[in-house]
Amino acid sequence: MSKPDFYKLLDLPRDCSEADVKKAYRRLAMKYHPDRNPDDPEAEHKFKEAKEAYEVLTDPQKRAAYDQFGHAGLQGGRGGGGFSAGDAFGDIFGEMFGDIFSGGGRSRSQVFRGADLRYELELDLEQAVFGYETEIKIPSLGECKTCHGSGAAKGSTPKTCDTCNGHGQVRVQQSIFTIQQPCPRCKGRGKIISNPCDTCLGQGRVRQEKALAVTVPAGVDTGDRIRLSGEGEAGRNGGPAGDLYVEIRVREHAIFEREGNNLSCEIPISFTTAALGGSVEVPTLDGEVVLKIPAETQSGRVFRVREKGVVPVRGGSPGDLFCRVVIETPVGLGAEQKELLRKFEATMALGSHKPREKTFFEGVKKFFTGAVD
Repeated sequence: MSKPDFYKLLDLPRDCSEADVKKAYRRLAMKYHPDRNPDDPEAEHKFKEAKEAYEVLTDPQKRAAYDQFGHAGLQGGRGGGGFSAGDAFGDIFGEMFGDIFSGGGRSRSQVFRGADLRYELELDLEQAVFGYETEIKIPSLGECKTCHGSGAAKGSTPKTCDTCNGHGQVRVQQSIFTIQQPCPRCKGRGKIISNPCDTCLGQGRVRQEKALAVTVPAGVDTGDRIRLSGEGEAGRNGGPAGDLYVEIRVREHAIFEREGNNLSCEIPISFTTAALGGSVEVPTLDGEVVLKIPAETQSGRVFRVREKGVVPVRGGSPGDLFCRVVIETPVGLGAEQKELLRKFEATMALGSHKPREKTFFEGVKKFFTGAVD
């Protein structure tokens, strides 16, 4: 029997956060836990499926493999361990329940990872294609330099909370459950700050602007992201800092349009060049190339210049440049030039010199003839 989609199983979108996964798993685990459904094999099966989904989607490496390859990406990397309610179930309920699921009196103060940040970096096409180094400034919450993150004023130290004895959590008996909740006095810190720091007002973090060097690899495109690990907001109570995601947005270019690793542009050519043939200089991102125009070229024809596109960001052969020629109508003609064109147009009636025009009008004639019939 095929395995279910983990995201559908937990009723979550594919961009859900780890907190969303934990919340969804907690809901299913409470519903299908074997202790609450002792005579229901189906409930036990659903409980194990939810546990497996939780273990994969809360592990960054396993989740990345699953997102890219599905269940096949998890083969061989799961390890040999069997099911144990004290693993995923005990961990996720550790903050909520006491000895029933956590396997003992394990308590700890609440430590929070800092929030991830997002920064949009605008680049010119040339910068995106060839790579770029720049410095960005981002507002964030950083560790207070005055108290070094403790939240206490200089010369004082936080005291252990006598309500939770420094654990940051208290237990409340409700029916058959012992519910573990953040301590109402210290708000989960495990410490009481009687003399808060004047700089951060006891929070341990302050708003600041920091400058970061960013190296943009060659070949990036709009929507690509660069991850700067640990450069997000500072954590709370000694927790790790979040990450900074630099999202790329490439500005529109005056000449080129980009589609994947290929570039395209329009090249204006004269009527004479289109009719008799010739050559034109075509711009590329690293210089000019000469494009040969054969005689009798029609407006809109596309020419391909190989390997004058973009080298993929992960390596490989460069894309191509596609040039669409557009015949430019002369403007500002003098009387003599207009007369020459009229004489030239008169000669066009002798012979088949306008294949597209002839085909078009023949099609129009057939259309209306068919409509009359």
